[in-house]
Amino acid sequence: MYQTVEKIQFFMVALIVLFLIYAAVALLGLDGYAALGRGFVELDKVPDAVTQIPIATLLGAVAFAGAGGALNLVQSNWVRDKGLGMGSRLPKIVSPFTGEEIAAPTTGYFFRRDEENMRRWRGWWRVADREQFFTFFVIGAFALLVLMTLTYVTVGTGGEAESFDFIKLEGEALKEKNSVLGAIFWLIGAVVLYSTNLAVLDMVGRVTADVLKIGPLRENDRWSESRLYFTVVWLEIAFGSLILLSGMDQPLVLLVIASSLNGLVMFVYSVLLIQLNRGMLPREIRVSGGRLGALMWAVVFYGGFSAVLLWDQVGQLVE
Repeated sequence: MYQTVEKIQFFMVALIVLFLIYAAVALLGLDGYAALGRGFVELDKVPDAVTQIPIATLLGAVAFAGAGGALNLVQSNWVRDKGLGMGSRLPKIVSPFTGEEIAAPTTGYFFRRDEENMRRWRGWWRVADREQFFTFFVIGAFALLVLMTLTYVTVGTGGEAESFDFIKLEGEALKEKNSVLGAIFWLIGAVVLYSTNLAVLDMVGRVTADVLKIGPLRENDRWSESRLYFTVVWLEIAFGSLILLSGMDQPLVLLVIASSLNGLVMFVYSVLLIQLNRGMLPREIRVSGGRLGALMWAVVFYGGFSAVLLWDQVGQLVE
């Protein structure tokens, strides 16, 4: 299953990156790069409209920037199914139709912390660390900066178009430059949304199956993690289809709700990750130093954001 998702995602991400490179080279221009550079230093010129952004939308944007929310939780599952480190010794999620299912839970075991094993640990950790850095930070930052600057050079600032009307406006502005650019822009937007939701379907299926298999279904020989994953994914698809069939025509509302809840999730799992590392993992492999500091900062940052969000929502109910 991992290889299937990886191949589909590789193709879609390649399309996205190619468009971003083209935009960076051919569409932004010197004026765009000059404006981008000024944006890093002219902090006193942040538009007043920024203060009018609803707290839920702002929290959602922060949580979703790069790859946030519960998506971070599934990294270890992907690493496992990719076969890195001790993941090569654990059961993988396979197709219930064509794969060989193993009903055992995937809790694993601690390895001896001798010199050779620690050398292996550091080796695969560097691979996972490098993948995280380039995929989520480098490519993520590149995408955000290019798309922001592209918006500036095509639509400018001060417009009144909102939500998907804004995307339509930007596509039409690109069509004025080239008759096919607008269609390509909207196509890439669709690919971005599809690739994200494919990852989300896979992520929710993996995390849910993992929790159920190492918890209440640990001793159940019938329900393997693969079968649980398959069931959860199709329940997700059925639930999403029911929402669409019910006449829901405000996808941005669902996006804001989901993204703001991800901020709350990031607060909770940061606390749990600190507890896991400091309370259970051996000293040689636990998070420490700057990484531990980053987790603590995530607790404070997302916890504060979530508290403000809850306060804001309670205030709206009272009004």
